[in-house]
Amino acid sequence: MDKQTQIELEAAAFRRLRDHLAERSDVQNIDMMNLAGFCRNCLSRWYQEAANEKGIEMSKDEGREAFYGMPFSTWKEKHQTDASAAQKAAFETSHSK
Repeated sequence: MDKQTQIELEAAAFRRLRDHLAERSDVQNIDMMNLAGFCRNCLSRWYQEAANEKGIEMSKDEGREAFYGMPFSTWKEKHQTDASAAQKAAFETSHSK
């Protein structure tokens, strides 16, 4: 496989993951962090960092909006719930290393 095709396939897989996570708004970021070690915010930060590495100025908020498809504040208002004590405890345990 040539490099350009690989890049296009990787980009398509990323877009599909982004779209899937947009559809699965029932899955909270803290649950993703506890189970997988990353969440939507991580993906938006990695996107922002990749843009910055390419010389494209992108803020944290711009990266989040690019990933979430809306301002992060809107996403939180529509989809994010308060983390339970159990979720917070699991997060502290899984990220204390």
